[in-house]
This record gives sequence, structure tokens and C-alpha cells, in this order.
Amino acid sequence: MTSELEIASDQSGNSASNGPLGETTSLRGEIGLMPAMGWGLTCLMLVLALWWTATSGEAEMRFVSPATIPSPVETFQSLPEMFGERRLVINTLVTLARVCGGFGLSALVGVPLGVACACVPAIRAFIAPLTVFGRNIPVAALIPITFFLFGIGEFQKVMFLFIASVAFVVTDTAAAVAEVPQRYVDTALTLGASRWQIILKVLVPLAAPSIFNSLRLLFGLAFGYVMLAELVKFGGSSGGLGDLINVSQRRGEREPIVLVLMIIPLVAFGIDRLLYLLQCDLFPHRYGGQGFLLRIVRRLMPRGWESPRTPFRSGIL
Repeated sequence: MTSELEIASDQSGNSASNGPLGETTSLRGEIGLMPAMGWGLTCLMLVLALWWTATSGEAEMRFVSPATIPSPVETFQSLPEMFGERRLVINTLVTLARVCGGFGLSALVGVPLGVACACVPAIRAFIAPLTVFGRNIPVAALIPITFFLFGIGEFQKVMFLFIASVAFVVTDTAAAVAEVPQRYVDTALTLGASRWQIILKVLVPLAAPSIFNSLRLLFGLAFGYVMLAELVKFGGSSGGLGDLINVSQRRGEREPIVLVLMIIPLVAFGIDRLLYLLQCDLFPHRYGGQGFLLRIVRRLMPRGWESPRTPFRSGIL
């Protein structure tokens, strides 16, 4: 007998498909790659048009003063200076090195700790106060703490990123392992698997796609955190994109600041897409990649290691 909830669901689905927006339109639906790119480009063009309109003309005739926001032409005219005297490429690489160092350390520590928290309730209860503290403390408050503990050098910036992101890595990893269906664990127990075999050959491989996806998203968060670490400094220049903003602010130059603020999301987006391609290739059963990297990883694994395949597919990134 069909339940009332199923009948209501069918009726709402039929009304949505036959509505004024057409049969292919549905709530929470997906659109193709080209339409998605078209809508995204439309948004960017609209923002650029608003920026151009607000800053065009002579300085005294503009809607927004050039002392507040420069025009697009003025902003892009500073590109030669940024690539030359300001060493934009070098400073971008310095920022990326700091993010990779700090976030890489948080992944090395946070992923095993998150797996342990998901598998051992005592460890989860023991670590809980630290993860709650790490997830809820204002990030800016970590700046003076890391200055006191690690000085004012490069090590301070790396440790700042580590402390700011490791709690998120731990909790997201624990959540990914906890979401593995219990039937896989029960099947492994039926086949005589030990506790370590269940953790290493069932829970970790099945949770790996979600863990990698979480790390990819948290990398963008760490990329934003590093700006705060680079903006606060003592002594001479420390390099990095945040330092470029700091120097331009002291000189009263608006164009380099706007240009750096445009470059930061572009670099972060490029890295995110690169990580997503790696994610698809490492977990083709989940994200539909070719599996070339997965085959390489399996060849490098010790003999006897077999990652279980998940029987379901998901379109979630």
C-alpha cells in the first residue's frame, strides 16, 4: 500500500515537471557544464560592468572615488609593476609554500587522529575538548599565541596554519569514517577480519573519497587563513601575497591591492580544480575518473593490500 508521503512526493514531482518552467526543470536539479559556465560568466561580466560603471570617467565625476576603488583600467595597468618590481610570481609561490607546509602538516596529523577518534570512543572523548576549542576559537586570536610560542619567523606562519586547520581535519575525517555503512564492518567480521584489518582495509578505504574531498575544501580555507598570518608581521618584509597587500596599504596604493585580491581567488580556484582532477582519478568509482592514479597507488601498495570497492555511485563533488 502506497504511503501518503509517497503519494505527495509523486504529486509534487509531477506538478514540478509540468510547471511553467518546463518538464526538465526540477527542484535541486542539475544543469549541464556549458549552461553552468554560461551563468558563471554572466555573473562575472555583470560584476565587471558594475565596477566599470562605478569607476569610469574623471575622478571628480565618478560614483566611487578612486581613493576607494580604482577603475579596471587603472588596476590592470599595475600588472607590469606587479610582475616586475613587486615580484608577484615569487610572492605567490611563497604563499603557496606556507599553505602547503601548514596544511600538509595538519593533514598528516589530523587524518590518522580522526580515524582513531572514529574507531575508538575513548580517544574521541579525550580529543573532543581540543577539537571544540580549535573549531570555535577566532582565528585572529591564534596570531599572538603563535607569536609567543614560535617567534616571528617562517615557522610561526606554518604553525599558525597547522593550529587553525587541524581541528577541522580531525572532525571531518572522523565524520567520514563514521558514515561508512555498518554492513561492511559486519561482513568483514563474518569473514574473520581483525580490528586492524577492518580499520585499514574496510573503514579507511571506503572513507578515503570523503576524506580527500574534505581536505580539498579545507585547503581553500587554509589559503584564506594565510593572508591573516602574512598581514601581521614584525620587522622587514616576509614575502607572500599578504605582504604585498600590506606594503601597498602603507603606500596608499589601491591598484595593487585590488589586483592581489583578484589573483588570490583565481589561484585558489586553479588549485581546487587540480585537486578535484586528482580526486576523480584516485576514486573513479565515486567521481567517474579514469583511475590512472589509482592503478599507480595500488602498484605501490604492499602485497596483500586490497581496497574494497563501494557498490554505489554519487554525483556529489
